[in-house]
Amino acid sequence: MAGRILSFVIAFLVFGILILFHELGHFLLAKANGVKVNEFCFGLGPTLFGIQKGETKYSVKLFPFGGACMMEGEDEESPDERAFGSKSVWARMSIVFAGPFFNFIMAFVFAFILMSCIGYDKPVLTGVTDGFPAQEAGIMEGDEIVKINHMSIHFAREIQYYTTFHSGETLDITYLRDGDKYEVTLTPELDEESGRYLYGISYSVNVREKGSILTNLKNSFYELRYWIYTTIQSVRMLVTGQVSPNELMGPVGIVKNVGEVFQESAKLDGYYWAFLNVLNWAILLAANLGVMNLLPIPALDGGRLVFLIVEAVRGKRIDPKKEGMVNLVGLLILFALMIVVMFNDIRKIFMG
Repeated sequence: MAGRILSFVIAFLVFGILILFHELGHFLLAKANGVKVNEFCFGLGPTLFGIQKGETKYSVKLFPFGGACMMEGEDEESPDERAFGSKSVWARMSIVFAGPFFNFIMAFVFAFILMSCIGYDKPVLTGVTDGFPAQEAGIMEGDEIVKINHMSIHFAREIQYYTTFHSGETLDITYLRDGDKYEVTLTPELDEESGRYLYGISYSVNVREKGSILTNLKNSFYELRYWIYTTIQSVRMLVTGQVSPNELMGPVGIVKNVGEVFQESAKLDGYYWAFLNVLNWAILLAANLGVMNLLPIPALDGGRLVFLIVEAVRGKRIDPKKEGMVNLVGLLILFALMIVVMFNDIRKIFMG
């Protein structure tokens, strides 16, 4: 019981840190641009407790599934010279974009820590399958994949996800062997037994190679790019119906999964590996939070950026009342979606 409580506490801490760092981005850029911040809070809904420090109230809300940096004149007209709306459109853009950008910074830092501890999964093939396109094209065990179509490859996981997102497509493969570069084109074959299109290549995402500090810095950038790419492709598959909405995971499901990862890792491998596994989850979640907040949906940062871009193009601000109404509708829709996803998470927990 104590182990389970600890795992859930750690999961909530990870989730809370990600949200707070996102809002910290808004907060710091608001302060840097001279905008008055009325409240900086963690969570949504009624206030549980808070303290007033200077002009800003710092508070914790009832539902720990979000956060906010509430600025003067953000959604309404305000005569205050330090109001959000009184600043230049570029200053407001920087404040809005800072939240997702801080999530990307956090993902990068976490990735560097993880790379420094356990290295990276080099995209070297562990084998090829007899009779499949890779073998027929001359690809061999030990070859390093460096490009698929127009995408550069740095990790074995990128091979896995690219072939998943582009299942059945013909691929132009660039690989290295003994320092020489080769290019081949692979057309997948349908495997009757599995019902999947296969290229006949094998690789391991669990075999890792340690690099220097400079290598780790470079690969941390590629790790961030990898998770951004994966999130965007997952959203695309959801929109196009390739993934069911029932497969969405909300805060409850995330906390459960992170808690389970920590508990199982601690039991099997010890707390050091449990920490690294949770850190890997944190990289995914930080990048995911950054991308999702940049989607052009009202009430999200991406939706606000759309209004600001329109303002920059037309040279005139959109009526704050109309913008506020659109954001309110978007917020209500997001609340409804959050409830649906939360219900789905709870259903999965109790029904398996």
